[in-house]
Amino acid sequence: MISVQYLPILVFVLLAALMGGAMIVANSVLARFHPDTQKNSPYECGFEAFEDARMKFDIRYYLIAILFILFDLEIAFLVPWALVFKQLGMYGFIVMSVFLTILIAGFIYVWKKGALEWE
Repeated sequence: MISVQYLPILVFVLLAALMGGAMIVANSVLARFHPDTQKNSPYECGFEAFEDARMKFDIRYYLIAILFILFDLEIAFLVPWALVFKQLGMYGFIVMSVFLTILIAGFIYVWKKGALEWE
């Protein structure tokens, strides 16, 4: 028998499953499906959606994605650092300054090499 203390969790899980199922059913019933050439055209991926998986493609898409992840991860370090800035003192400031200097140097290098240019 299910304990009374787990009853709210069970109700929540059942409600979530019912709402999820209802949304899937509503989508399949109410949604309009009108494919055309514009909807099936490449969108930010650079190659046709329905071609051979072993075809050659432009490496710049992966380069931009890797650079985005690299420079976006600095936020994962800056936010916690900013929250405890006063407790870290001058040591924390110097360490983060070195980190940001290396990051900015990498950004300038990538910029000068033309990796951010899209022709």
